[in-house]
Amino acid sequence: GNRAGSAMASQEQGVQLRAVGFCGVDDSVAPELLACVSARYPWVEWGVLLRQEKAGEPRFASQGWLQRLATVNQDDTMRLAAHLCSSHCEAVLAGDGSDLRRLHAEIGFRRFQINATKANNVDSAAVNAATCDRVRQVMLSLPEVEFIVQRNAETQELWKGLAQDPPSNMSFLFDDSVGRGVAAESWPSPDEGSPAFGYAGGLGPSNLADHLRRMAAPAAGRVVWVDMESSLRTKLANDVDIFDVNKAMDCILQALETARLPETESESSDPTSKKRKA
Repeated sequence: GNRAGSAMASQEQGVQLRAVGFCGVDDSVAPELLACVSARYPWVEWGVLLRQEKAGEPRFASQGWLQRLATVNQDDTMRLAAHLCSSHCEAVLAGDGSDLRRLHAEIGFRRFQINATKANNVDSAAVNAATCDRVRQVMLSLPEVEFIVQRNAETQELWKGLAQDPPSNMSFLFDDSVGRGVAAESWPSPDEGSPAFGYAGGLGPSNLADHLRRMAAPAAGRVVWVDMESSLRTKLANDVDIFDVNKAMDCILQALETARLPETESESSDPTSKKRKA
């Protein structure tokens, strides 16, 4: 078909999102409150950074908080993603998916992001073809969850290796800021036949609507997700660093205004769900 024409058309209607990810939920925000937001906006995805040596610090949930999250998500209605850092990530690179199976069963994580970068305390230089084979086996052994691989210069050994024979439950995250929260000048287009993908890097309340508009053309009609983290932090007067659910809400409203979103989580399976026109 006419590539430019379809890109133009999709640009007018806005980029199509399957999720808006807010990463770094921690002990400063009640999981019960996140559940309320999810009930109203089921396409919101809460990203939990798992890094043992930092658990309980800002951006890193404690064990007790994760237990509260498990309790509030007993009916599995919240979209949850675990962002695997440090030893959690290294276990997957070593071919061990047992931790993920447990997290999926006990808490309800649907997606796992493999943060194989220096910033996340992982030696990406050690990744080779054998690593890629082990990671592929972990992915294939857990078909009920999705795996997200950061796709940037630092992780290319991993994503290029996996892309040669991509599992159907793998997707790519374009994040050239590598988690440093720097906004992209322009968003990349996927390669021909690329797995599902999302965009991250420097997004937040100050620029989300603008960047969602800019993503429509490069996304080329594909359904994507966006993810953000550093822009959702607020420092209180006493210097405590919190996950600011008001900033997340601001982004939700911008997405509703600018992008096309899933009407309901079950719209494909429930023919009776009708969208109410605003």
